[in-house]
Amino acid sequence: MKPVTIHVAIPSMNEAEWLPLTMESLLSESIESGSFWICVNQPDSWWSDPGKKHVCFNNQQTLTYLEALQAPGLHVLDYSSRGKGWGGKKTGVGQARRVLMDAINQYAGPEDIILSMDADTLFDDGYLASVVRFFEDHPQAMALSNPYYHCLTGDEVLDRAILRYEIYMRYYAINMWRIGSPYSFTALGSAIALKVKNYRKAGGITAKKSGEDFYFLQKLRKVGWVSNHNTHMVYPETRFSDRVFFGTGPALIKGSKGDWESYPVYGHVLFDRVKATYDLFPMLYNNKVDTPMSAFLTEQFNEADPFSSLRRNATSVPLFVKACHQKIDGLRILQFLKSENKALAGSDEDHLLDFLQCFYPECLMSNHRHQFLKDGLSGAETKQLRALDFSKTPLGLLDKLRRMLQRIESNYQKKDLS
Repeated sequence: MKPVTIHVAIPSMNEAEWLPLTMESLLSESIESGSFWICVNQPDSWWSDPGKKHVCFNNQQTLTYLEALQAPGLHVLDYSSRGKGWGGKKTGVGQARRVLMDAINQYAGPEDIILSMDADTLFDDGYLASVVRFFEDHPQAMALSNPYYHCLTGDEVLDRAILRYEIYMRYYAINMWRIGSPYSFTALGSAIALKVKNYRKAGGITAKKSGEDFYFLQKLRKVGWVSNHNTHMVYPETRFSDRVFFGTGPALIKGSKGDWESYPVYGHVLFDRVKATYDLFPMLYNNKVDTPMSAFLTEQFNEADPFSSLRRNATSVPLFVKACHQKIDGLRILQFLKSENKALAGSDEDHLLDFLQCFYPECLMSNHRHQFLKDGLSGAETKQLRALDFSKTPLGLLDKLRRMLQRIESNYQKKDLS
């Protein structure tokens, strides 16, 4: 039997400093069959823009590096040289990921694996083999959204920002798991894997300037099961970056200046309202029932009864419930949380502490045998945590809080896998 080939897809823009380290790590991986696809890209108009021309020259350095690398299985897609860059509205990392995945789709077999990464992403040794093994062990999986972890840098401003951002992401995912949402995943374009046949089944990735990873995972989840657990970890680079409109890099830039408006810690009661709406889905098949999300959904879809069309088209309760989840998807839930959070009293810190007190009170206790931390919390740390302030709480304690949430999230991921 022909071995499965894993095709690593990496968009690269202004990455001459970072890509060599990632490539070195990839080429050191022991896998039976692998190939590496790099899309070096930027808008063609940047060649005439004095403020952007340095990116074009940086990309040329990357192309020179890749040409000299002469690595087996290396495919370089040049969308950066003069006359070859993006034109019109087709631009950005989403376009690069689509070009990469579409090229792999044309080249690869249906059982081969597409592994989406970034040019500045590292990983545990054996990561590629672990992804191949995952799909061997779980052939029913539509995709894998791999676990991640941001390493600290020693720069206090940057580290404080990444800890705040990762706490936000893990808190969000945990609450989505808690309420049983099908969309309980964290979207990182540097940590997505799927078989080529599933890429075709889902209709490919949609090119977006930012957030393409979120929309892609949501699209995949509507077709089948997306796992969030693997034996190996991915480590996206912790750095400020403005290459995309939103995501980790821009969040860190804004957050370092104290602006976390786009990434609030939503009150857990809002997730409870989503759960209460989920619980009413079966009843809504035969009756028009008011839900905690009704007013929002009516306005969002501009429909007096957002469920009426679903009733007409569903022939059973299970099919109706499935259609409800497809319509009220991860994006709608996020929009609902944003719209409702403004009316809640309390700060981000208040919301997080209230959540921990309600569901994980042991996280706020001094305990050398802590369930979610090997080294536990001292009495002084517990006191500091109860007075949490993202701008002042010591970095070491914020890191412990991040690791507690990571452990909670990992438990949900493992349970879902089993």
